Amino acid sequence: MERKKLYFASDFHLGFPSEKTSIIREKKIVDWLNFAAKDAHTIFLLGDIFDFWFEYKKVVPKGFVRFLACIANATENGVKVCVFPGNHDLWYLDYLVKECGVEICHQPTTLEYLDKVFYLHHGDGLHREERMYRALKKFFLFAPARYLFRCLHPDIGVRMAQFLSKRSRHSQKHSMGGNYMGDTKEYLTQFAQNHHRQMSENQTKDNKVLVPNFYVFGHRHLTLNIKLTGGATYINLGDWLNTQQYAVFEGNTIEIKSWPSENT
Repeated sequence: MERKKLYFASDFHLGFPSEKTSIIREKKIVDWLNFAAKDAHTIFLLGDIFDFWFEYKKVVPKGFVRFLACIANATENGVKVCVFPGNHDLWYLDYLVKECGVEICHQPTTLEYLDKVFYLHHGDGLHREERMYRALKKFFLFAPARYLFRCLHPDIGVRMAQFLSKRSRHSQKHSMGGNYMGDTKEYLTQFAQNHHRQMSENQTKDNKVLVPNFYVFGHRHLTLNIKLTGGATYINLGDWLNTQQYAVFEGNTIEIKSWPSENT
């Protein structure tokens, strides 16, 4: 089977809210990954795959063996898997790279594929008004801060992180999930629209700029397919906590589908 499709999913939040419910969700995700790996060129996992992830020198959070084994099997069979850190799983180092063969994309990524251009990111920290969050994110990624956290016993560190994750989810309940607030108030819609306009304005005969056709994000916990002024499309992948949806690109456009889908 020819591998041409691109698959996109985000916000699995494995580990939340309990081990029992997470395992049920993990099994659904594994079924989807096995389905996608049959004809995928690349599978993009756009952040918050884990509700918390931190790599110590010799320790990673326990669990998720079904998911990790599935990813390793996919990459060993020629499927490229790209993982983007989210606001809940910032601290990837090289464990998933070495053990599972994934590529970690720490920055917004512009990808050209089959004459289409994709702008990919989890979606956190992109808006200019998120200055406080961006500063906090820089602190969390600051090497001395990571070192101090690593000095904690994993039982303490993971429990502390899980508590902070719950606090973060509560404080962001108005920015993640809920109802769509409209094109003028949704910051990811505004980011995509402004970015597309700027790239289009910079495109000249002598300056070949990659102008995205598709902006694909997670983070917002809403499934969105919005046409932007200028012809681009903004896709938000929703989450797998409440609904199980993914997006697939087959050569022309991106389609959002529910899992399990009709063609499984």
